[in-house]
Amino acid sequence: MKAVQYREFGRLPEVVEVPDPEPGPGQVLLEVTAAGLCHSDFAVMSRPPEETGLALPLTLGHEGAGTVAKLGAGVTGLELGESVAVYGPWGCGTCPMCAQGKENYCRRAAALGIRPPGLGAPGALAEYLLVDDPRHLVPLAGLDPVRSVPLTDAGLTPYHAIKGALTRLVPGSTAVVIGAGGLGHVAIQLLRALTPARVIALDVSAEKLDLARTVGAHEVVPSDAHAVARVRELTGGLGAQAVFDFVGAPPTTAIATGVAGTEADVAIVGIGGGVASVGFGALAYDAAVRAPYWGSRAELIEVLDLARAGAVDVHVETYSIDEAPLAYQRLHEGKVNGRAVIVPA
Repeated sequence: MKAVQYREFGRLPEVVEVPDPEPGPGQVLLEVTAAGLCHSDFAVMSRPPEETGLALPLTLGHEGAGTVAKLGAGVTGLELGESVAVYGPWGCGTCPMCAQGKENYCRRAAALGIRPPGLGAPGALAEYLLVDDPRHLVPLAGLDPVRSVPLTDAGLTPYHAIKGALTRLVPGSTAVVIGAGGLGHVAIQLLRALTPARVIALDVSAEKLDLARTVGAHEVVPSDAHAVARVRELTGGLGAQAVFDFVGAPPTTAIATGVAGTEADVAIVGIGGGVASVGFGALAYDAAVRAPYWGSRAELIEVLDLARAGAVDVHVETYSIDEAPLAYQRLHEGKVNGRAVIVPA
């Protein structure tokens, strides 16, 4: 089969031929219908394998959807040909966090060498994907896999972050979304669907600010040296009650804490290497800063239910599997508006 692999540090991924996988006991083989690209892939590829602990070559792709092609011995509850989405943050399945469906916070995954597909285990950027356990599959139930596959990360991650701030987002409140790209433009839709808050979107790209307005942002602000003052002006000097930074670079974490109001919830979601300053006088009184990661299995089901109800729609650009290196290049250059999706077929 064809697969898109990270094969050598410092080089773009390559399309190669690898053997078709076969499911062992308890495993499920999917024929991939769609796989999403993510900036997290660059976070993996930007560090030498000896730092990340990754074994190369690695088939990329931690956003995956497919149809059930083969069932390993003992697997029940799935039908051949069934269309499913893959829950990516695999855990041990038995620790207290996994027992709650919060495999994104599994306490044993690192010690057991369990890694998400595309981020350690062979990923979805291939014609077939081997899934370790049927619990990591969620029925798409009529959803288009191409438009839905980004929801497994670009939908689930902001949804998890927003749920943690819902008590702050009451009528009259303001939410700030920093970065209106793959995750941010979905976050705007989720905020509009889940809360009565006014949504202010920030980005350095005029094109992405246009997308932010199209998907529901009440206000858009260039993410520049004047961003904090502009958001403060829009909020009457009070600042926002919730801030979601989907970039996480040093300039944006500074903006995130700078626009936060008293008792605000600040979520640093992006992995751009920025660090938020926390301490008395460093940010507004009683503001809290957190760094959420991905989301739970139950939350993925909820996100897909929202999509099925028409509350969220991902803006996607599609590419063939042979065009994956081009898609990665466009993503790296900031030219993808929304989410890039590889369609192997």
